[in-house]
Amino acid sequence: MAITAQEVNKLRQQTGAGMMDCKKALEENNGDFEQAIDYLRKKGAKVAANRGDRDSKEGVVLAKTSADNKRGILIWVNCETDFVARTDGFKAFVHNIALQIASMAPMYVSEADIPATEVERVRNEAKERSITEGKPVNMLDKIVDGQVKKHFDEIVLLNQVYVMNDKQTVADYLKENISKTGENLIIRQFKRIELGVSE
Repeated sequence: MAITAQEVNKLRQQTGAGMMDCKKALEENNGDFEQAIDYLRKKGAKVAANRGDRDSKEGVVLAKTSADNKRGILIWVNCETDFVARTDGFKAFVHNIALQIASMAPMYVSEADIPATEVERVRNEAKERSITEGKPVNMLDKIVDGQVKKHFDEIVLLNQVYVMNDKQTVADYLKENISKTGENLIIRQFKRIELGVSE
């Protein structure tokens, strides 16, 4: 099947992947746009896994405030080289992550940041609630696991649905940008401050 330059460009605009990668994705998937996007996502995940052990000591610390100055975000994101840290693409990535934090108010970057005591507390509450609601005893562990996962998916940044594209998580968006930059990117820390809300 012949893939047109217009189709390649359309896929490139939507995914940000390179021209040759987009062309190959469309060729491998017989011109199916959705399958090509999925192909590029999987490729991005593979690239991200290969980059995971490389040092990321460059990057940016970004501070943002809302237009009404009632919310503020401080975020620290690393990449491998100063060259990538200065690119518009990397800056846009960090800016978009800051927007995610501002609008979705996560509490942790990843599941690894959650204290074991917090996981245990949430699990115990879910178990008590399930027993009180009369859930079947033989299904209790499965029900509790589902409730705990749902709870943390909402407050763990990487697990959240990405606000700019509800077909991917923030982790997917991170992997996509690792693939684009060719470098290991790490969201190290963030702080979200809101007027009148104390932690």
